[in-house]
Amino acid sequence: MEVASTTRPWLGPLYDSAVETLDRNVVQDAIGTFIRAGGGYADPWTRDAALNSWGAASILRPDIARATLLRVCDRIPDGRPAVAQDDQWWDQIVWVLAAWDLAATTGDVGFLRTAWNVGRATVEILHRDRFRSPWGLYAGPALMQDGISGLPAPPATSDEPSSFVLDYPEAHEIMALSTNVLYVAAYRCLDDMARALGEDACDFADRAGHLTDAIRRHLADGDTFGYFVHGSGDLAGTLDRHREAAGLALAAMFGVAPSGAAPAVLGSVGRGSAGAVNVAPHFADRYSDERPGRHNAMCWPMVMGLVGLASSVTGDAGGATRVLEDFRVLVSNSGGRFDEVYDALTGNPSGGWQCGRLWNSEPDQTWSATSFLRLVHFGVLGMRPQAAGLGFRPSRPEHEIVTALDLPYRDARLDVTVEPGERFSVWVDGRDVTRSDVHVPGDITGHHTVRVTVSE
Repeated sequence: MEVASTTRPWLGPLYDSAVETLDRNVVQDAIGTFIRAGGGYADPWTRDAALNSWGAASILRPDIARATLLRVCDRIPDGRPAVAQDDQWWDQIVWVLAAWDLAATTGDVGFLRTAWNVGRATVEILHRDRFRSPWGLYAGPALMQDGISGLPAPPATSDEPSSFVLDYPEAHEIMALSTNVLYVAAYRCLDDMARALGEDACDFADRAGHLTDAIRRHLADGDTFGYFVHGSGDLAGTLDRHREAAGLALAAMFGVAPSGAAPAVLGSVGRGSAGAVNVAPHFADRYSDERPGRHNAMCWPMVMGLVGLASSVTGDAGGATRVLEDFRVLVSNSGGRFDEVYDALTGNPSGGWQCGRLWNSEPDQTWSATSFLRLVHFGVLGMRPQAAGLGFRPSRPEHEIVTALDLPYRDARLDVTVEPGERFSVWVDGRDVTRSDVHVPGDITGHHTVRVTVSE
């Protein structure tokens, strides 16, 4: 696949570098082939497997994405398949989102059936063990905060004797924005799976709606959202008002933010000179500009890509463009590599501080690369995979024509052009299909051209 822009000559080479990073992290062991988390991580993790598949490997390397998602599943005692029940239970739910994306992208009905069974069993366990009825929210740390440097005190402590977040008892019971928004998205995905398979959708759509209401009620902070609600101790029920970039981006992207609120929600994301930061501001009892916390006010490209995608899908083309430019600078600062984490002020690779020491920023971090690829696929090109086929809804290109040649889609290859126009329109092989629910049918074969015009 070849990507090019008439105004950003670096977009294509950066896209190629991201694909090369993904491919460098396709490895094989005695069990099979899978996508590892990055150059410094040998084993597949649920969160990493899901984020690397979602919107990137599902499009470019679907067979390996499928193998990776299945690799992090296991059988529960009653014999049903479910996401492996490890000690990072709070991020299991993102698997459902990635599994639906892969099934919708590939049209693989067999995998869709597996995803439906795994997803139902997994949410049954999580709902039983982690749903907190007094608030209507799910307990668990945030998507990106498996390190204690990502939480204020409490539940953290100023001396940080351990890096793992669950070594701090009160961290088990916080109810974080990003995690709860992902439950909303997962319930919607399960509803979509049921419809595609002709199964009973149970109450998944209702759960998504009730959870959205609970997030707006308990996590709202003015015209944006706080970071988490304390679920235990003297602060139980209290909202922490730090800004979590991933949670804010996901809330805007999946419509958990009220109608019209996306600009304010995304505008509250903390930023350093180098781009959007993980959690803002610094936790002042431990961190500062000179010693930034690893999971605190640092630039994680995976999170930055979510902010850019949320900007794109909510109509803020300028916000998406800024994130793309931030990616360009950060990757240049690390010698052309997609590193794990960067200093928010200098833009140089840095692992940040945690437990009293400066950590490494691992090289060739897969989810940094796939987050950029997802932003290109879903944002710049506007791809919208569905069970019945492929739709397009890109953000407006400013005086720019973007092309993606030989884009793989199921049994077809597409040459896609996105350009400014007087109105939104989609043309496939010269035929206007704008009014169709699906622009490219899922059973299409061979090579085809797609032209998308986008108005203000």
